[in-house]
Amino acid sequence: MPMADLSSIVCILEEWTVVEYLKKYLIYVVIASLTMSAIVFFFIVPLTIVFFIYLTNILLLMHQGNSDIEANPLSDVWDSARKTIASFWDVYARIWHGYELHGVENLPEGPGILVYYHGAIPIDYLYFLSRLFLWKKRLCLSVADHFVFRLPGLKLLLGVTGIMPGTREECLIALKNGYLVSISPGGVREALFSDESYQLVWGNRKGFARVALDAKVPIIPMYTQNVREGYRMLKERRFFRWLYESTRLPFTPPYGGLPVKFRTYIGEQIPYDPNITTDELVEKTKTAIQALISKHQTIPGSIWKALLERFDKRKSD
Repeated sequence: MPMADLSSIVCILEEWTVVEYLKKYLIYVVIASLTMSAIVFFFIVPLTIVFFIYLTNILLLMHQGNSDIEANPLSDVWDSARKTIASFWDVYARIWHGYELHGVENLPEGPGILVYYHGAIPIDYLYFLSRLFLWKKRLCLSVADHFVFRLPGLKLLLGVTGIMPGTREECLIALKNGYLVSISPGGVREALFSDESYQLVWGNRKGFARVALDAKVPIIPMYTQNVREGYRMLKERRFFRWLYESTRLPFTPPYGGLPVKFRTYIGEQIPYDPNITTDELVEKTKTAIQALISKHQTIPGSIWKALLERFDKRKSD
C-alpha cells in the first residue's frame, strides 16, 4: 500500500478519535460555557457600576486639575461638576430602571434626617441624590459605613457628593447648617442579610433618633420599590454573616442588575416632638418605612413582576 494512502487512513482515524472525544465531553463543555455565561451576566452590571463610580472620580480629578479648584468639596464651586455627575446617573437610572421619584414635596425646606431602607447595592439611593440635585439643586449629605472610606481612589468623589462617616457631631453640624442628612440604620448589615421579604435589619441602632431629637429636626422615611429584585445577595448566609461580624467588611458579592422598575417613595415627615423618647422615635420611624414597603412592594419580591412593571404606564401614588 502506498505511503500516501497510509497517511490518509491515519489522519481519518485521528479525526474520528477527536470527534468521539468531543462527543464524550461535549456536555461538560456546554455546562461550563453556560455556567461562565451566567456568572458574567449576573455580575457584569454590579462591576459596571463600580467602573462608572471610579470613572466619575477620575472626571472630578480632571475637573479639579483644569479649574485649579482648592475649595471645600461641599462649596457651590463644585455645582457644575455635580450637575454633570447627576445628569449621567439620572440618564442611567431612566434607561436601565425606568426610575421614578415620588414624594419630594414631603422633604422639609430646611434640615431633616432622611431614613431609608438599604438594598443589596444602594444604587437607588444614588439615583435619588442625582434627581434631587437636578430638580431642587439640593445636596443631601449621606452617612456611610467606615469601610467606604477605606476604598482607594474615591476621596474626592465622597467629598463632593457629601458622603461622610457621620459621627454625632458631624451630623449635628450639618443639620445646623441647613442640610438634609440621610442614613440607613440597617447599613451594610441590612444590605447583606435582608432579602426579598424586605425585613428591616436595624439591630439596636438608635443614633439617628438621638441626633434628630438633639437637633430638633423631622425624620423623613424613604424606600425604593423592587430594590431587592434589581440586586441580590447570595443565599448562603451563615458563613458570610460570620465573616462580616468578624471583619466588618462586606465580602458577600452582590449579583443581578436586571432592568427592573425602580420607584423611590418619600413618606410624610415625622415632626420633632419634645415629648417623645428615643426608643419611641425609632419605632415610629420603623413603622413609617414598613408602611411604605407594605403599600408599594409585593412580598416576597418577584423579579418577573418587577420586570413587567417597566411596561406599566400607570402613575403610582
